[in-house]
Amino acid sequence: MEDGSPRRGMPSSPEAKLGMQVEDLWDVQEPQLSPTEKLNACFESIPVSSFPPAPSSQVIEINSNASLAEAVQLLSQHKILSAPVVDVDAPEDASWIDRYIGIVEFAGIVVWILHQSERMDGSDSDGSEFAKGESEEITGPAVAAAVNGVSSPRKRGNLSPRSAAIISGKFFEALTSSDFYKNTKVRDISGSFRWAPFLALQKSNSFLTMLLLLSKYRMKSVPVVDPGERTIDNVITQSAVIHMLEECAGLYWFESWGKKKLSEIGLPLMKPSHVVKVYEDEPVMQAFKLMRQKGVGGVPVVQSGGRKAIGNISIRDVQFLLIAPEIYKNYRSITAKNFLTAVRSYLDEHKEASPLLNGMVTCGRDNTIKEVIVKLDSQKIHRIYVVDGEGNLEGVITLRDIISKLVHEPRGYFGDFFDGVLPLPANSRV
Repeated sequence: MEDGSPRRGMPSSPEAKLGMQVEDLWDVQEPQLSPTEKLNACFESIPVSSFPPAPSSQVIEINSNASLAEAVQLLSQHKILSAPVVDVDAPEDASWIDRYIGIVEFAGIVVWILHQSERMDGSDSDGSEFAKGESEEITGPAVAAAVNGVSSPRKRGNLSPRSAAIISGKFFEALTSSDFYKNTKVRDISGSFRWAPFLALQKSNSFLTMLLLLSKYRMKSVPVVDPGERTIDNVITQSAVIHMLEECAGLYWFESWGKKKLSEIGLPLMKPSHVVKVYEDEPVMQAFKLMRQKGVGGVPVVQSGGRKAIGNISIRDVQFLLIAPEIYKNYRSITAKNFLTAVRSYLDEHKEASPLLNGMVTCGRDNTIKEVIVKLDSQKIHRIYVVDGEGNLEGVITLRDIISKLVHEPRGYFGDFFDGVLPLPANSRV
């Protein structure tokens, strides 16, 4: 990638070739159009089928009869937030609508865990009740609530002091070793829309439609299907779009936008007092509860009584409560700070790469959007925190925020696009 003047040359990657396609379309747009209007027109002219496939060239799927433990391992192994669930009972000639039953995602797993921790209220704090076996009267509502939580109203507040005490270092060892955990199936917690297993695009839909779904309509990823085929052709994520933008650095259309400072384009979007955060001495489950309640994909961990952030916990980090529960056994309670310390030690010991090892990734209001995109892409993260000269937290910028500043939704653009599916609730697809 070059950092100098805009370039016109041979693209070196599929993403750069796509950027050149936008560049060619940009050059023929009406001169009176604003830059945003030009980009809207460019992206509306490109079919979503042009987007490069995932590096693995294979969409990761999970069988409906897989256990929750197997799903967590698969999502963790492939470093993805969610995966489509295949109905193992579907006939071989089923269409994609009948072949898939929904999406399993870390957000739904968080809801499931929250219900397990909250229903322990009044029992032994080490979670030993799980070892005694569960009756349907207990497990049924918990699983059902996890499913409904994908689109249920935001009604949960802070964890009670009692609930905080329950999340001891032994809780997750007891939970993950229980028959209840081992026997819970993916089909029990996979969220779905009313008339289709998930909201998907056809190959002929436009790039603009995809960008709007990933930004304004709060989707983390968009499956692309061919109506005549049984399987998903591609899954486009926010991270993949950010990588595409990074590969376009140097092209005129990108530079005319990317050279602007964050403050010039209205980022960050929210005031410092509105940033959703958790303090270092609060229970780690409070962080995940806030993500679920506020519909965000991560929260900063802030020093007690101050504004300096010491780390970040994202929705995908819930995996570390389930794949390595033994690392917390020496903690009387798992606070946000203890969680970060334990997980960083675990990752370092196992030589595993993770954003959690990189500490806080920050920027200032005077950084350009291009500089932020480069940081997000190189660190493979979904959010960057805006700080002042003293390191105090001033805001957060997400992948969604950046995409939302690239294009806008024309009046009446979607028309009846959402007919037949349940409109996206504000707290879904975190």
